[in-house]
Amino acid sequence: MGCQIRHLMFLGTLACFASVVLSKQGTSVYYARPYLPSACYGNRNQGIMIAGANPTLYNGGKVCGRRYKVRCLGGTNKTPHPCKRGEITVKIVDLCPGCGANEITLSQDAFSRIANLKAGRVRIDYIQ
Repeated sequence: MGCQIRHLMFLGTLACFASVVLSKQGTSVYYARPYLPSACYGNRNQGIMIAGANPTLYNGGKVCGRRYKVRCLGGTNKTPHPCKRGEITVKIVDLCPGCGANEITLSQDAFSRIANLKAGRVRIDYIQ
């Protein structure tokens, strides 16, 4: 029994490390309401926990509807306390044509749950 528990603990630890390794780091900004229309869904409302993908991630719309966990890692400027604790899950509903590599634009509602709006842009990691 003790050996099985050690194996389970090892596998759990390994899974945590794998998720850290598989996540991508980038930056995020936010966009304000109205959140419609979107490149993926037109005028169909997809809620408030949504995001736009950079052109590479968007991949001609193949990422539409996928969900990503996003976590704030730190600021990109001198705004004090840019991050809030925790992570959010967002649905990709739009293209962010002006976003750079590994940049995701979050709805203002989503951004405000993980970061201070005054920060404007934060470093993030995200994983599907």
